[in-house]
Amino acid sequence: MKDSHGRTIDYLRISLTDRCNLRCIYCMPDEGVDQMSHEDILRIEEIEQAVRVAAQMGITRVRLTGGEPLVRKGVVDLIRSIKNTPGIEHIAMTTNGVLLPRMAEELKDAGLSRVNISLDTLDPDQFAMITRRGRLEDTLAGIEAALEVGFDPVKINAVTVRSLNQDYLAFAKLSIDRPLHVRFIEYMPVGESSGATGCGWGKEDVVPSEELIEIIDARAQAEGMGPLVAAGGTRPEGWGPARYYAFADALGTVGFISPLSRHFCSECNRLRLTADGKLRPCLFSDVEFDLREALRENDEAAAKAVFAEALGAKPDDHHDKVGTERGMSQIGG
Repeated sequence: MKDSHGRTIDYLRISLTDRCNLRCIYCMPDEGVDQMSHEDILRIEEIEQAVRVAAQMGITRVRLTGGEPLVRKGVVDLIRSIKNTPGIEHIAMTTNGVLLPRMAEELKDAGLSRVNISLDTLDPDQFAMITRRGRLEDTLAGIEAALEVGFDPVKINAVTVRSLNQDYLAFAKLSIDRPLHVRFIEYMPVGESSGATGCGWGKEDVVPSEELIEIIDARAQAEGMGPLVAAGGTRPEGWGPARYYAFADALGTVGFISPLSRHFCSECNRLRLTADGKLRPCLFSDVEFDLREALRENDEAAAKAVFAEALGAKPDDHHDKVGTERGMSQIGG
């Protein structure tokens, strides 16, 4: 299906829950967000219905997000149902990886084909600080589990924050010996219009991707390595705007996602469905359309009308607006 700017929209991101087993400082406060009531959250059968309607309108790819999607009861059966929905070709998930060691195999068997694992630092102490309650070894074990069961691709999402002084080259080198696709994402101040949820970060913490490439290349050269070059055969199949590079003979790639320094709105192919049933045409806008009511009334025609309305409201660009009133855990990324 096409939006009013001629872009093909074939990708739906669905937040299964606003809850999470971590408390990352840029995503939610230490005490957590005011959690949505059980009644407000879409039921599993309503999510299934939303996917059926979306598929009829041209959505072919679905990504499950959160909060942390793996804390949602019934997620495996939901994946199996989505996999069997006519028109849906691929199902992916974005997760913090903590629960993957015990769930990866059944997720793969149910029809999940690819995972993105959030990992912002390789320093154990810094990881504990960022997540407030997480352990680096748990997420690293999740990455190993994802590779072992054969998810393809396995991508690592690292938000770059200047004041964290992350070891970007160490991240990039994860792609050399294993088919991991490390993607650096410019920090986006999202939530409460400024992105500040107690982390103390601001626009000055954004590291533009072009600067980041220069940093990685300089540090690689200092270690006697060659620079990053445009990825060839190792480039992963993707649904989004990452630009991929690779080190010579690497099994994986290094990607860069630049929502602030290089707008990719002209390439946007997605709608977002929040856990409480609101369709969002744009991550950086609080314009939402209520799909839940149509789903609760089992009114397929009304649900299609909501999708059409959201599609028609997709802006041509976010025009440097990066703040929203909802935090990332509530939006679903």
